[in-house]
This record gives sequence, structure tokens and C-alpha cells, in this order.
Amino acid sequence: PKGKGPQGKRITLKVAKNAVRVAFNGRRRLDLSKMGIATFPKCILELADVEELDLSRNMLKKIPNIIEKFQNLMWLDLHSNQLDELPAAIGTLHNLTYLNLCNNKLKALPEELTLLRNLRILNLGLNCLETIPTTLGTLRELTELGLFDNALTIIPKSVKKLPKLEKLNVKRNPLPEFAEEEEPIDTVKRIESLYLVEKKDLCSSCLQTCQGERDELHKLEDMTPGSSNKPSFPSLVTPNSSARDNQEEWRMK
Repeated sequence: PKGKGPQGKRITLKVAKNAVRVAFNGRRRLDLSKMGIATFPKCILELADVEELDLSRNMLKKIPNIIEKFQNLMWLDLHSNQLDELPAAIGTLHNLTYLNLCNNKLKALPEELTLLRNLRILNLGLNCLETIPTTLGTLRELTELGLFDNALTIIPKSVKKLPKLEKLNVKRNPLPEFAEEEEPIDTVKRIESLYLVEKKDLCSSCLQTCQGERDELHKLEDMTPGSSNKPSFPSLVTPNSSARDNQEEWRMK
């Protein structure tokens, strides 16, 4: 076959029509997930009136600008593909409330993404993002935002202060606030050097200090319970004598 990379499965209009389902919310969903698709199937433009489109878990490297034909879309799932960019036309899908772009290869986001003013859930986790635009803070309807497993070193204040944001996942990013804490300072004084001197070489105050510390050490030793080497069985006259008295109760006959 011509061209480089996987060719993927060819989707026909008949296959696509058979993949249309009615979701629990009553919307029509075109479910083409896990189909081995490597190229956006243009035939699905015939079904551009669906409200939900699932192209997740395929091999897509690019979403063409013709995605703008799906003006009724409220739910778009593109997770687990090989997308390294998004088309500017993504911003024309003004009815979108859910957009899943998790587990791709995105390195940047188009400014047009901020035109999705009805977006409530946006998942950008598991990508290669080093920055996100401050204009993402204009998505004031967002309640959930996933930014985990990227290369972000800063989260814009405009994003942190989104008025309806309930869940913000930024785990496993090299953010300063998540940097490992320095090792705690050891407050216990430890002896680095030991010097042996005779009493006669110490001044009276130093000798008194040393003797006091020695007395404290002896007190601790006296408080430590000693272990007896021999077990004690005060109730036994001879070994197993107590057991012998009632052995008929437990001995198996």
C-alpha cells in the first residue's frame, strides 16, 4: 500500500449507519470507537446531524476542519488516538458540553478552543502540553477540567478561578507546588566525634555536666525491663501436672 504508517480500517456509510445508537439521554450517538480507524472517515458527513460522536481508541493523527459540519454535536470523544494538534474548526462546535481529548500527543491548544462557551467537561490529560492558554479561563461553564499527566509548570490564575469549576485534576505535572518537599531537618543531636579524657582534665562545670548525663543514662537502663532466661510455670508441680488433671476432657478418644 502507498503512504507511510498504518492504513487503518476503511469505514463505509453502511458501517457508520449501523453504528448509530440512541444514548440514555435520548441523543443519537455515532459510535466508531475501537474500529482501527487511522483517517477521519469523510462518509460520516452524511450523519453530521448526530448529537454525539465517539471516535475514541483509534489511530487518528488528524481531525480535519470538516468537523465543523457537525453543528449539533454536544458530546465529542477523541481520547486514546494519536492527535498532535486540533483544527481551528473545533471552535465552531458551539453546542459542545463534553470534550474528551485524553491520551493523545497534543503539544498545544488552538485559541479557538476558547470559543466553546457551553463546555462543561474538558479532559486534556495524558498529553504533551507544556502550557495552556490563559484564555481557557473564558470557559466559564466548565465544571470539570483534566490536565493530569502533562508537562505543565504553571496553571493560569484565570483557570484556577473559573466560577463553576468543581474538579481540577493537575496531578503528575512538574508544578512547583507539587515539588517534593525537602528532607526534614534532623533535630536530634547526633555525636560526630567522641573524645575520651580523664576526670582530672575537666573543669568542674564540665565534669558536673558529664556526670549528670551519665546518671540520666543509668536511669533509662534501670527502667528497661529485663528478660528472664528461664520460663516460669508457677501452677505446675511437675511438667504438665495441671494438664494431667483434666486431660480426659481434651484428649481425643
